[in-house]
Amino acid sequence: MIYDYFKVGISNLIHRKMRSWLTMVGIFIGIAAVVGLISLGQGMEEAIKNIFFQIGSDKLLVTAKTGQRFSGPPGSSAAANLTTHDMAAIKRVNGVDKVGGRLIKSAKLEFNREVRFYFVASMPDDQEGRELVTAANRYEAESGRLLKRGDRFKAVIGHDVANKGIFKTKRIELGNKIKISDVDFEAVGILKKSGNPQQDRVIIIPEDALREVLGIDEDALDVIAVQAAKGVDINQASQNIERELRRERDVEEGKEDFEIQTPQQILETLGNILTMVKIVLIGIASISLLVGGIGIANTMYTAVLERTKEIGIMKSVGAQNKDILIIFLIESGLLGLTGGAIGVGIGMGLSKLVEIAATNFLGTSLIKAFFPWYLILGALTFSFLIGAISGLLPARQAALLKPVDALRYE
Repeated sequence: MIYDYFKVGISNLIHRKMRSWLTMVGIFIGIAAVVGLISLGQGMEEAIKNIFFQIGSDKLLVTAKTGQRFSGPPGSSAAANLTTHDMAAIKRVNGVDKVGGRLIKSAKLEFNREVRFYFVASMPDDQEGRELVTAANRYEAESGRLLKRGDRFKAVIGHDVANKGIFKTKRIELGNKIKISDVDFEAVGILKKSGNPQQDRVIIIPEDALREVLGIDEDALDVIAVQAAKGVDINQASQNIERELRRERDVEEGKEDFEIQTPQQILETLGNILTMVKIVLIGIASISLLVGGIGIANTMYTAVLERTKEIGIMKSVGAQNKDILIIFLIESGLLGLTGGAIGVGIGMGLSKLVEIAATNFLGTSLIKAFFPWYLILGALTFSFLIGAISGLLPARQAALLKPVDALRYE
């Protein structure tokens, strides 16, 4: 019986090809937008999780509190900078294995007569700090080498910076000189492409050199990277560091002028931001679904009027109200489902194109399309329900027609 219902519904949709296609436009535009947006959001979350997984869940960052996260590089707008004394205090905390401090400062850059103002990061001079910073940021040289102890006016250039990411007239090659605050630095290494914009668009120079050319106090730091000892819970280590820094900086609990960020906290913050963005965009896309639902309802009302005599014949030969109701509900549901299937295909294609464009033109691997099975199944189910619900009132109207009145309808 169900097979017959679907057979009749599909036959009626095929019979009205043009009207069916026009009716589905709103549905597949809405579903395509929803699938595309969610898949890109999910893909970005997965890419970020993979980055943190590779960095390791045993590392955390200590920065001065700015009041606004993600407003700029650490220390760029901090009221009370970190110091080497803070780093020494963290080193004394139980459960801490390695500590490394960094400076991240804006500086005047000049290369091939182009002048730019951009952020420059330091590499710690001590071996422990250098190893930790290198591992945490996954620095690998594509050509040349990384900075080593004893380097003075040397620089390691991020992949995108070297490939006209900042200076547009010429690519930076090994041995080229780049001026930082009017002091020449030799490019001794080009970093391998990582897909992380912060790592691909970085210029790294020795800590002592950065302090000298910018006149930075010898105790100042912007970021302190910390690696917990093996087997130590990262959250417990974070609490221990927080207590020690409160004592070191003489601040009360709840009035800290520093922040400690674990990988889990950073992921949660980014996840919340992505979720809010997805909700807003999906809300906009839902308008298209509403328009599509109205289109299906209108089409089904028209179908009821056109097929009034047909309904009367079906009832006169024994069809019951529920049979008519189910046929029209299946028909409207199939309109939604077909539009949803087309929308899923379009959404997947568009999100994949965005991923390819981001990889080829923006040089980032953070924007990825991710298609979990529940997203596809959910989109198809939702589109079928939208269609069925939109056709409910027209189906009910068809089911309640009296056979005699329907047969007399002209």
